[in-house]
Amino acid sequence: MIYMKQLVDIKLVIPNPNNPRTIKDDNFKKLVNSVISFPKMLEKRPIVVDENMIVLGGNMRLKACKEAKLKKVWIDNTEDWTDEEKRQFIIKDNVSGGEWDWDMLANEWDTEKLNEWGLVVEFPSFMPATEDEQGKLDEKKKIICPECNYEFTT
Repeated sequence: MIYMKQLVDIKLVIPNPNNPRTIKDDNFKKLVNSVISFPKMLEKRPIVVDENMIVLGGNMRLKACKEAKLKKVWIDNTEDWTDEEKRQFIIKDNVSGGEWDWDMLANEWDTEKLNEWGLVVEFPSFMPATEDEQGKLDEKKKIICPECNYEFTT
């Protein structure tokens, strides 16, 4: 049994057939490109496995690593977890918390780079602020997303 994070032969790691989360098409390609372009990330986000080397967290990363033709992957073991804790981890590992600051992303980050890194930044259709709203902006340019009711200041 492996008791700590370590680099192992990718063939030893078994995809979890009961994983309820998948990544498809372009998003999967972005994950593969992320693995290829920044493999150091994988050591900091190891694939979490149980005592039988079955993936509990990182099924899609494992698939992307195989697609990228990696021979070894970083893993971390859940040696003393109960079956309930393992099932809970599978879900909680995939539930995102928090919110993005879309104004900051739109104004301070390179959208192309964000897309490359896996954050799909496809803003819904926008319309300029009304004249009345525009007058209240102190000469800042504002764009309002009617679908999400979010305002972007430029």
